[in-house]
Amino acid sequence: MTFGVVMLCHEGFDRAAQVARIWAAGGCPVMIHVDARVPKAVFEGFRKGLAGLPGVDFSPRFACEWGTWGIVAATLAAVQRLMAAHPGLGHVYLASGACLPLRPVAELSDYLARNPQTDFIESVTTADAGWTVAGLNAERFTLWFPFAFRRRRWLFDRAVAWQRALGLARRVPEGIDPHLGSQWWCLTRATLTAILSDPRRTQFERYFRHVWIPDESYFQTLARRHARRLESRSLTLSKFDFNGRPHLFHDDHETLLRQSRCFVARKIWRGANGLYSAFPAPSPGNGVPEPDRIHRLFARAEAERLRGRPGLYNQARFPRKDAENGKTAAPFAVMQGFDALFPDIESWLARATGMIVHGRLFRPGRVDFAGRGPEAPGALPAAPALRDYDPRAFLTNLIWAARSDRQAFLTAPGETAGLTWFMATDPNARILAIRGAWIVPLARSARPFEEVRRRAVALQRAEAGQLEILASPHVKARVEVFALAEAIADPAEVLGRALDVIGAATAPTRAPPPGLAALEAVPDLVKRLHDSGLRTQLQEDLLRSRIAALVASSRRQAG
Repeated sequence: MTFGVVMLCHEGFDRAAQVARIWAAGGCPVMIHVDARVPKAVFEGFRKGLAGLPGVDFSPRFACEWGTWGIVAATLAAVQRLMAAHPGLGHVYLASGACLPLRPVAELSDYLARNPQTDFIESVTTADAGWTVAGLNAERFTLWFPFAFRRRRWLFDRAVAWQRALGLARRVPEGIDPHLGSQWWCLTRATLTAILSDPRRTQFERYFRHVWIPDESYFQTLARRHARRLESRSLTLSKFDFNGRPHLFHDDHETLLRQSRCFVARKIWRGANGLYSAFPAPSPGNGVPEPDRIHRLFARAEAERLRGRPGLYNQARFPRKDAENGKTAAPFAVMQGFDALFPDIESWLARATGMIVHGRLFRPGRVDFAGRGPEAPGALPAAPALRDYDPRAFLTNLIWAARSDRQAFLTAPGETAGLTWFMATDPNARILAIRGAWIVPLARSARPFEEVRRRAVALQRAEAGQLEILASPHVKARVEVFALAEAIADPAEVLGRALDVIGAATAPTRAPPPGLAALEAVPDLVKRLHDSGLRTQLQEDLLRSRIAALVASSRRQAG
């Protein structure tokens, strides 16, 4: 056999015994270390279960608290004992009791025989190790760590803070360049012998005893000092989440693990009976490991875990304001004032574009879904109370539920005031407004003039506030604002530009523009509002003579 295995075990001894038998059945000598903190009765039961198994032995026990020197000390002792007992080994493979060989031991042996002088160990400089967690990268080599991170976290954090405040720093021993990498490696006998017999071993061990998580740096650093040929990768497939905790592989990962062609995987869930039954299994072509697909899938899963899918909000992941991965799930259009000037705009836009076109979704006291149904896609009910409780959630749910379709809805000044900034900073939003169109339905109102005037003041103020937001340099939505005079003078041009903004330029056909609303009373209302002391925005571009001409012209075109 070309290699031997050192197994580090601290729990899950039923599965560890199963894995030890796999290694031994493949003719591989195994040296097992069991954490000294494991109760003696449990240890003795584990050892008895493996008694008499050829090539399986146990090394002296060390207490192996995470992040401390004990793990390295245990590994060094086990390696030294294994190599002394089996002088013909070319490599030593470091594994754990939660590792599982994915391919037959003979395939790994053949692979190592083809690479007799190659050390397989992830080993990168602190500048390149962007995967370290908790903010300690280079500092793990220059500070002291007298307290265990998990058991005495408060003291650990205080000690780090005090050393930083006092400017304390350890000196890295001359002749070594600190490197980091995965704990799980496969090193040649020559490299391990050089590490064990290095004249400065005592000095190096004294230094690394106070490095944080030395099992991820001791061998990774000294292998760079002694290796003849080093490949900076591990032959063990292991994945970590964004918190630095190892991912567990379950039965539904079987296909991915097969496709990876990796020799060993870690960490396998103890209850994954399917994986423990399916592996090890021969790999087609006896090829080299190809973990890239798993790396891509896990990277994508981690991105979705951290950023979520665009427009998806749920209890498990509710993002901070402005930290969303897309505020909404798909492009949508908001059309303010269009229904005031074009009464048939809703059905016309649906025919012209094929979009789902809702009416006034945020009309006070009413929700006008497309077709005026009682609910929208996703079983979102036309309930004003529910909508008003959380308008943003109402909108994002509506967009998400029909994200495969384009949607549009109509609105009037003030109806979406609480959503203006949200929509204005959403790249999916297409916001179109006809400035001053609110005057048209007011002109047809039979209400007393004072009431109409109060309503005009409120609408003008609401519209001015919204348009000010839409003019902000922080806007990410596509915005188009039309003047009322412009829309009356050339409705076809304005509607055509609106379709381009919405993104409906590729619609099969463009239906003839819808008819204008009755405008005869608009000039008189504009004048009365002006005479009453209300200076409207309309006054500048809709003087009485001008609007009268536009009204007459629009009626002649309609006739």
